[in-house]
Amino acid sequence: MSTATQRHWVRLLLVTAGMFGFGFASAPLYNKLCYAMGLNGRIENKAAESAAIAVDTSRQVTVEFVTTVNGGRPWEFKPDQAQTQLHPGEYRTVSFFLRNTQDQAITAQAVPNIAPPEAAQYLHKTECFCFKQQAFASGEGRHMPVVFTVDPNLPKDIDHITLAYTFFDVTKVAQAAN
Repeated sequence: MSTATQRHWVRLLLVTAGMFGFGFASAPLYNKLCYAMGLNGRIENKAAESAAIAVDTSRQVTVEFVTTVNGGRPWEFKPDQAQTQLHPGEYRTVSFFLRNTQDQAITAQAVPNIAPPEAAQYLHKTECFCFKQQAFASGEGRHMPVVFTVDPNLPKDIDHITLAYTFFDVTKVAQAAN
């Protein structure tokens, strides 16, 4: 094989490896960018500090709850109430119900999303089942609380927020970590 042919193959291998690396890293990089910039309703999944916030009684915000299960898993997942109204600055506790309807144990992780995207930085959760993985025995169901507030600095033109959760099966990932 000539030197030119060898160089050509080396370049092709490097380009292929670079494309694979970029493809592998693009999803985590996209998520980090969205979290950092508050884009697409993605928020950092950690507890907010419970600081005293002045309640804005001059207006109310409706927070709607939506649930989905990734991959069409046969789980029962729903909010205990479809929506709630609160004054910005008030803390509210709501709960969601998940039942594992499979004949085997699962570990699941909820991923939140907030719409409109501009509202993501103003909805602060102090307690949420989405902060950690949830293990469920076969047939087990439980109510899981979320404690949150809407920052009084929420723009005045936003009076409706949708808090959506998608549950993902992370059983294999959890087993590999143990």
